[in-house]
Parts: sequence; structure tokens; C-alpha cells
Amino acid sequence: MLLRALDKFFKHEASGGILLMLAAVGAMLVANSTLSEGYHGMLNTYFAVTYGGEGLQKPLILWINDGLMAVFFFLIGMELKRELLEGKLKNPSDVILPGMAAVGGMIVPALIYSSINWGNAETIRGWAIPAATDIAFALGVLALVGTRAPSSLKVFLLTLAILDDMGAIIIIALFYTADLKLDYLFLALVPMAVMAWLNYRRIHRVAPLLILGAIMWFFVLKSGVHATLAGVVTAFFIPMKDKWGKSPLHSVEHALSPYVLYVIVPIFAFANAGVVLSGLGPDQLLAPVPIGVALGLVLGKQVGVFGVTWIMVKTKLARMPSGASWLQVYGIACLAGIGFTMSLFIGGLSFGESMLMNEVRLGVLAGSIISGILGYTALMVASSKAAATKTAAPIR
Repeated sequence: MLLRALDKFFKHEASGGILLMLAAVGAMLVANSTLSEGYHGMLNTYFAVTYGGEGLQKPLILWINDGLMAVFFFLIGMELKRELLEGKLKNPSDVILPGMAAVGGMIVPALIYSSINWGNAETIRGWAIPAATDIAFALGVLALVGTRAPSSLKVFLLTLAILDDMGAIIIIALFYTADLKLDYLFLALVPMAVMAWLNYRRIHRVAPLLILGAIMWFFVLKSGVHATLAGVVTAFFIPMKDKWGKSPLHSVEHALSPYVLYVIVPIFAFANAGVVLSGLGPDQLLAPVPIGVALGLVLGKQVGVFGVTWIMVKTKLARMPSGASWLQVYGIACLAGIGFTMSLFIGGLSFGESMLMNEVRLGVLAGSIISGILGYTALMVASSKAAATKTAAPIR
């Protein structure tokens, strides 16, 4: 009975978002309990992999954020490649509306955060935190609405979130690179060149590519460029087709997805969502960082995504998602404000483990929760109105 219930849970589209929520709640409970010292002590415990005095020595929190999240970005890279070659990003006409909405949904939150933190050289670094959208969380909330929302909305949100992730990857590459060490960066080009050669020779085996990707990850990490980008680059070298007509990329993506969704991302959430509530007063709650993040996610995403969509449709530059109402589009714009995983990740790149990171966690959690509630409510109200209209329609 228990196994059947678990199987049913993990097959539900909302399961990933629910696990994320449980991991975040668990992190907050532990961070504000007698286990707090052990929790933070564990995350700050150093682990080393060295040979001859050379290698990596990092606290556990960075092994999670730089190591496990490289696997997360590897999966995102494969999703991007698949969508570009044969999915929702293949036809430019299908990308125009969610693409422009994604751009608006990144620019407006960044502007809101920047306007609130303008003049503060320390906090302005977090301008990109509210620009991100958490695909798993947002789709999980949409899944709770079920068939009451048209399928076109899921396609719209998924495409928007994928393009949002692409934008986040570009932002990380351009603006969140530490002191650049060119020698390691050039060394990282060696395994990448070998992967390109293997692709040119149409050698379809995945294992050599994964080993070369791990070597590239090490060199990229040592170079100062954020190591998760190595995961994205490696993903684009996974072959779409082999000589037998099968798809190595589909196989790896299908095999890896459950581990990322149900293990890696919840671990990341548990390690990064531990908001310490003791000593929080009005000054901390209303500080520029949490207010900038929360308003960026809640207000910025609504204005950016919904506003751009409205302009594109009204000017006939794009078509409305099939069968959707404006209230439903507004609900999707709200769901885009669930930043969570990506926002926490960019927050860590912005401030490390400084005192400001607790304010980032507070703003991300508050903004994501409010956005999720608003989005779910709007979609349910819109579905109820649509059902009532359909029932009231005269029978001919």
C-alpha cells in the first residue's frame, strides 16, 4: 500500500515542487532549532580531494553548490539542446511570445531590485536574484490546477522558464565570474576540444564525454568561471542520435531527471534555504535586499511577463496561448515569480555565505510563496469562471 502511494506520488507532476517545499521547510525548522549549530557546522565542514598536494578543498555547502548543481545544469543543458533541435524552441514563431515575456520577466525584476539597492556597492551585486524562475516549482503549482487550465498554458510557462534558465546561464557566465585564471581556462579548452572531436567523428558513446566533462568541470572551477557552466557545455556535446537511430541524449536525460528532481535539487534546497529567524526585526525584514528580492519576484515578474505578453498580443506581434484567458495568463506571470532554486543559487554567487545571504533567503522564500499563492488563486478563479460560463451557455 505504501509503495503504491509512493509510486503514485512520484508520478504526479507536482511531486518535485512538493519535495522542494518540504526540503525548504525542513531547512528552516532545523536552522531555528537546537540542531542549528550542527546544521551550519555540517555545511561548513571542509572536504578535500587532493593528489600530491594539489586538488580541491571546499566546505560541504560549496561541494553542493559547485558540484551537485553542475549536474543540475547538465540536465538543463540537455533540455535546452533537445528543445532547440526538436522541441518547443525549434520554430521561431512559437518562441516569440514566451521569449519576449521571459526577457521582460528578467529585466523588470532586476530593475526593481537595483532601484531599491542603488548606491550600495555591496548589495547591488544581487540584482539578478529575482530575475530567475524555478521550473520544477512553477510547473508543480500549475499541475495542482490540473486539466482546468488549457495545455497551452503549460507549454507557455515551460518555454518561458527554459528561456529564463538560458538567460540565467548567460548572466552567471558574464557577471558572476571570480578572479579569472587564464591558465586553467585554457586547460579547460582541452577536454572541450576532445569532446568536439568525438562529436565530429560521430562517436556516440556517452561515458568518454562524461569523463571529459568532469575534467573540464575541475579546470573551469579552478579558473574562476563558475563551474556549473561546464555542465551546460558538456550537455551540448551529448549526441542527439547514434548510428542505430537511438538517442543517447534522451536516454541520459530520462535516466538523470529523477535523481536531479528528487535528490539533487532537494539537497540544494535543504542546504541553502535555512533562514535564521532569531533576532529578525523590522529593520531586517524591511532591509533593501529582502524587499528588493521579494518585490522583484512578486511585482517584477507580474509586470514583466504579463505586461510584455499584453503588448505583444495587442499589437498583433504574437498570438494569445490557445484557449487561455487574460486572468490565466496573469496567473502564469505570477507563477514565474517562484524563483526559489535559481534565485537562491544566484544569491549564493552574489554574497557567498555572508550575513546578507540570510536576507536573500528571506526575500526568496517570501517572494516565491506569495507568487505561488497568487498564481494558483488566479488560475483557479479563472478556471471557475470558465466552467461557469460554459455551464450557463444556452444549448442549441
